[in-house]
Amino acid sequence: MPFTNYANLDFDQIKTSIKDYLRANSNFTDFDFEGSNFSVLIDTLAYNTYINAFNSNLSVNEVFLDSATLRENVVSLARNIGYVPRSRKCSTSVVSFNISTTNDTSTLSLQPELVCVGSVDNSSYIFSIPEEITRNVVNGSTSFENITIYQGRFLSLTFTVDASLDQRFIIPNPYVDTDTIRVYVKGSSDTGLGKKYSLVDNIVTINKDSEIFLVQEVKDEKYELLFGDGIFGKKLETGSVITVNYIVTDGRDGNGASEFSFAGSIKNSNGALIAPSDTVTVSTVQSSKNGSNIESIDSIKYFAPRLYSSQYRAVTASDYESIIKTIIYPNAELVNVIGGEELDPPEYGSISISIKPKNGLYLSQFDKQLILSKLKQYSITGINQKIVDVKVLYVELDSYIYYNTSTASGPENIRTKIENSLTTYRESLDLNKFGGRFKYSKMLQLIDNTDVSITSNITKIIIRRNLNVLLNQFTEYELCYGNRFHVNSEGANIKSTGFKIASETDFLYFTDIPHPDKITGTIAVIKLSSNPDVSPTTVIKSAGIVNYVTGEIRINAINIVQTELPNSVVEIQAYPESNDVIALKELYLSLDISKSKINMIKDVMYSGENTSGILFAKDYYQSSYSNGSLIRT
Repeated sequence: MPFTNYANLDFDQIKTSIKDYLRANSNFTDFDFEGSNFSVLIDTLAYNTYINAFNSNLSVNEVFLDSATLRENVVSLARNIGYVPRSRKCSTSVVSFNISTTNDTSTLSLQPELVCVGSVDNSSYIFSIPEEITRNVVNGSTSFENITIYQGRFLSLTFTVDASLDQRFIIPNPYVDTDTIRVYVKGSSDTGLGKKYSLVDNIVTINKDSEIFLVQEVKDEKYELLFGDGIFGKKLETGSVITVNYIVTDGRDGNGASEFSFAGSIKNSNGALIAPSDTVTVSTVQSSKNGSNIESIDSIKYFAPRLYSSQYRAVTASDYESIIKTIIYPNAELVNVIGGEELDPPEYGSISISIKPKNGLYLSQFDKQLILSKLKQYSITGINQKIVDVKVLYVELDSYIYYNTSTASGPENIRTKIENSLTTYRESLDLNKFGGRFKYSKMLQLIDNTDVSITSNITKIIIRRNLNVLLNQFTEYELCYGNRFHVNSEGANIKSTGFKIASETDFLYFTDIPHPDKITGTIAVIKLSSNPDVSPTTVIKSAGIVNYVTGEIRINAINIVQTELPNSVVEIQAYPESNDVIALKELYLSLDISKSKINMIKDVMYSGENTSGILFAKDYYQSSYSNGSLIRT
């Protein structure tokens, strides 16, 4: 009897195993399996075995979180360890408007339904509120100031409780933002909608009288409401009426709306609908943002075990990352946490948190305060958290692309292809993240392979930090690049855009004067002459110091009153000693294509226009080193 290898699960291998088994039987020793009807039976057995093995393999894979592929199964496995995937999130906007009325009423109430209509990229989106908002009427007018509106359609449904049944309360709509769910339970002695129940994410602090509910995702991205059992949470009584209000949203598609038209419903103090006496003009305080789609399967697989391991306690850096991204601020794209002992100088007993939102680079002050307040219930007593703005280290390219004119479709077409290739590389795992690395050789190869007409490229790397200036006040500044600077003993290693100080009417610039050891240097402030043959004037001889080894620039107290660039920004650049640029600690590495220079140059030697190379060396030769300019251009 032959040994059966159960690892062979392909159809042909199964068929061969069956034949080997039959041949080992004396009754079928010399039987011709291929030339008989017995071959059909063997094919049927092999096919049946193959299908069963395939289905068994799929079924077993769906049992484990790492290998499951169906969202329903991934969500179910995550639920077993107490993880609730993030729902879609409404894009929110803050608006204000006044409503005038001739109706004799003391209050006006904005109803929990459609409030405004906003447009994004020629598409209209509706914005609603999940709860009624009431304001007093003063001199026939009511001001609704700083109202937060949510992108999506407001919906409501009711359930009647029957405790004799195994009843489930499932919201029939997908694309629900669970943060907008409002639940009211009306008992036999209650009036109106009844008592408002609160959404909780754990049952540690609740008792048998707590009026709470929980939410869990079920099939087809829909949600089920769970209520107490009389031990953990108040048990529902037969005949109670559950009213559920919620908003169904378009997620991230609703981001970017800045102009709104009013479309809401208003009730007076008697509960009657009224019409405004004048046209309602909506002013936008904050454009819509922070909308996001439902949490992906890959994200669930990554964060579910990490949140479980943290047990809702923020201790390690990964605990902070998982809690912030899954519970506190789902709009975070990246979170970087550094212990105070790693800072320079050390700050023991503190945590430094950098958060990059999905839409933009910086958090608003309101979001920072909200995140810190929510973190208190998860963090350890005695540890101080602080949220710092993302420190972006920009990488720029100064690239000269040689191309063969006989095979090129045109320099502009090649430049566009190169920019598209760089955009694709920018979105790779190497860049646009904390702790990223710009790989020089990979970038050179990427450019050369963009088009067959490209013969070579000479690319210089520039690293840049933006100095956010506090205007009209003496302030010290420090910029850390995290990379060693290349040092030219003649200076001009550090270059900046222009700025003005109170005593000068012309734009000034930062530059550096290296010390003989080439380890440190002095930061000076210079003013250029209108005559290019005249040397620049030094306005401030010692405005700070630069450490070329650690890549740090410190600027002494200086009163800047104006910047050449908008938003009070002074761009300061340097040349890295190594073209492989890394982002240390809290630095966020970003390839800035918009500020990069792609220069197209004909390769006259390769195209045959000048085979001797004399013309090439004279007119087309490009240096691999800095351009010698004193300022950032």
